[in-house]
Amino acid sequence: MADIGDGEFRLGVVGAGAMGAGIAQIAAQNGISMCLFDVRAGRAAEAKADIAKRLARLVEKGKLDDGSRQAAEDRIDVVDSLEALAPCHVVIEAIVENLEAKADLFAALERCVAEDAILATNTSSLPIGAIAARLDGKERVAGMHFFNPVPLMRLVEVIPGPDTSEEVMDLLTRLARKMGREPVTVSDTPGFLVNFGGRAYSTEALALLQERVATPVQIDAVMRDCFGFRMGPFELLDLTGMDVNYPVTEFVNRSMFGDPRLRSTARHKYMLDTGQLGRKTGRGFYDYAAGAETASPDAAVTQEPAAAVVVPDGTPMLRDLAEACGASVLETDDGTSALLVALTGEDCSAHAARTERDFRRLVALDPMGDLSRRVTLMTAVGACDDIRHAVSALLSRQRAVTLIADSPGFVGQRIAAMVCNLGCEMAQMGLAEPSEIDTAMRLGLNYPQGPLEMTDRLGVKSVFTVMSQLQALTGDDRYRPSQWLRRRAQLGLAAGAV
Repeated sequence: MADIGDGEFRLGVVGAGAMGAGIAQIAAQNGISMCLFDVRAGRAAEAKADIAKRLARLVEKGKLDDGSRQAAEDRIDVVDSLEALAPCHVVIEAIVENLEAKADLFAALERCVAEDAILATNTSSLPIGAIAARLDGKERVAGMHFFNPVPLMRLVEVIPGPDTSEEVMDLLTRLARKMGREPVTVSDTPGFLVNFGGRAYSTEALALLQERVATPVQIDAVMRDCFGFRMGPFELLDLTGMDVNYPVTEFVNRSMFGDPRLRSTARHKYMLDTGQLGRKTGRGFYDYAAGAETASPDAAVTQEPAAAVVVPDGTPMLRDLAEACGASVLETDDGTSALLVALTGEDCSAHAARTERDFRRLVALDPMGDLSRRVTLMTAVGACDDIRHAVSALLSRQRAVTLIADSPGFVGQRIAAMVCNLGCEMAQMGLAEPSEIDTAMRLGLNYPQGPLEMTDRLGVKSVFTVMSQLQALTGDDRYRPSQWLRRRAQLGLAAGAV
């Protein structure tokens, strides 16, 4: 078989929808000659015309010269039958996400292409081994999962089946690099790496919404401002659409035999069932109609700021913040002022019960994450409204303040710790090397850090504390710490230590 660098190397792409056309475009732009086929008459030609328009826009923007544009177009040959793919050394399928359809296609391709040709599937979640099960040459089948939109997303998951040869994995890895992508080798697991690991961010936000801890706009603001995510979880759900993200979540959860770490909520399915899909329908967790207003995530200032607070644990950060906002920090409890505390994993109710502090005056601040722009406050059930709003007004002098209901782990701690914990579990399961888990999650989901990197930034012991407290206070095994996380927290090691 011709090698990727040879002028004779030829790629085939089956399926000329958004994914197949995107794969064809980046291959052609990076010097690979190819054949594009779609079973729908005329669709491959339409896809090539669309690619030509995208390339022309790149020329207009100065990102591509006209000679390169023409050369890329010339590398794409539209063909009208599977048999025309016979000269191809690698064929990538990008058809409907249906196991039977993909298996039938690969069986047909096996009869058309050379015995040493490689068959790769762009499936986002179906088992590679199941797709290859009926073939004689199972060793030449692997997954090559691109991400949408392909021209903009650099990640490619390369997935071996149980029989895939090392030579096939090596060639597909080099092919991904030739196409300008970043390949990550991933185990053949439901959802592979990114679709598996991506469950934590949105499902924990949905759990917080179900518990009425905070609103979508509040949760999104906390995750953007305090934890560096480009989009909040509800913004992301609306962008991808409930018709996409709910089925993936349900599939991964079912495939892992109902692991509670991966479950969604009834509200998620309700949004799908009622057609509130997100941006594509004009309404999801947000209203996208012209003129629609979005509520502020910031606490309303309804009364005078607190003139004095008590910091019973003496936390320097809280003392400094209160004084910078103009309040006196009392050395002893006067019995009437707010008790300002920083909590990790606990809620106000648990903290008040443990310490026997007055829950009516207790105001907790989330110390985790970046507090330079926004802080999150919560109070116990039955707390004094005047004290809650006075402390909120005080801190609003220098920060945006999000005021939430009582919740172990606030908002940010819970979501970030769940992302970290699932990343640790992926490392424990051996879905990929720790460094590649981080690379995949950063590139595939635009996370500010990979989950293991995030664990180290927040503190391995702190993340373990949050997860342990969540499990203890809720009684829900959704929050059980990964053994990977526990061992590294107990031994004082980095999250990526092997």
